[in-house]
Amino acid sequence: MATATAHLAMDARGWDEAAYRREILRTRDLSCRTLFRAVFFDHGDDADPDVLFAAASSDGSLASFSLSSCIASAATNPVQPDAVTLVDPVCIVQAHSGPAYDVRFYPDPQQPLLFSCGDDGRIRGWRWHEMQSCLVPLSLQGDHLEPALDLVNPQHEGPWGARSPIPENNAIAINKQEGSIFSAAGDACAYCWDVESGKCKMTFKGHTDYLHSIVVREANRQVVTGSEDGTARIWDCRSGKCTQVIHPVKNKAFESSWVSSVAIDASESWLACGTSSGVSVWSLLSNECIFNLDCNAPVQDLLFDKNQILAVGAEPVLSRITINGAVLSQIKCAPLSTFSVSIHSSGMAAVAGYGGLVDVISELGSHLCTFGSRGLDQYP
Repeated sequence: MATATAHLAMDARGWDEAAYRREILRTRDLSCRTLFRAVFFDHGDDADPDVLFAAASSDGSLASFSLSSCIASAATNPVQPDAVTLVDPVCIVQAHSGPAYDVRFYPDPQQPLLFSCGDDGRIRGWRWHEMQSCLVPLSLQGDHLEPALDLVNPQHEGPWGARSPIPENNAIAINKQEGSIFSAAGDACAYCWDVESGKCKMTFKGHTDYLHSIVVREANRQVVTGSEDGTARIWDCRSGKCTQVIHPVKNKAFESSWVSSVAIDASESWLACGTSSGVSVWSLLSNECIFNLDCNAPVQDLLFDKNQILAVGAEPVLSRITINGAVLSQIKCAPLSTFSVSIHSSGMAAVAGYGGLVDVISELGSHLCTFGSRGLDQYP
């Protein structure tokens, strides 16, 4: 009897090798999934009291979330101490054929758009109200929505008419006043697109390596870019010319030095650069370096919170830094490597990164909610 049972347990006639391999790849992909950007939908004229935000993922998906639902899900689904609750989004779409690297809101009172960009070289605009009012079951979502705008980076012509691959878009920035969207691309160029016509208005050339980040300086009609070549450049949006080259990395003797993120404060007087080694802050009025802070690890995203700086990077820490370079606090966050920090007008911050994790932290430093976002492949 025992021998017969053993034979039945070892019977491989029903073995599905293809399904087994798919499950291995799926499990590996889920463990390595990264959220490159999580951003709050934060507009004072919005009547909805709930806090909403969107996230761009390495699987090319773009998802929207309700913070109240995330907190409720984490509270009603207790997990092991080292585990993280997986949360269902309000809506999820397959926004890009490769990783989605950035997502930004275009704040139109009538029809707010959610712009995303990714490795496929596209910038796509999604109707935010459509995503929030979607009635399609999650298991059927993915390609259920069509983008309101679909832009593609230009290809460069080489010898004998050959065309280059379409360069990826690593970051985008919005100028609502001018009706423009700017992209930082993998061909060492930045592009300015007109939202209404969908046409490329200007190309900014000058960097010697691909771009990581871009930010708009609206009052001066300028944009600032950060690049793998170790520099940040300020561009005139009227002429397309570079007006200043900034070297925030103290020692560019190392080939691995780069500028991964750039941010400008509300007064547009200060520029913060996240680099391969730390944070560098410059006065845009005097063109002087205010301080260089060595963080012992790459800084992958930063922003201004009034007269302070929030920075995240290759270590699982959210740092708060003064404009003079003093570190006020360091809060441990869930992603082992963090690629994004976003702040809400209420003072809470959301950090996102490796493992598909989002950590929402209050203004006082307490963790309001930590969760993992489901990908499209988790809905059979």
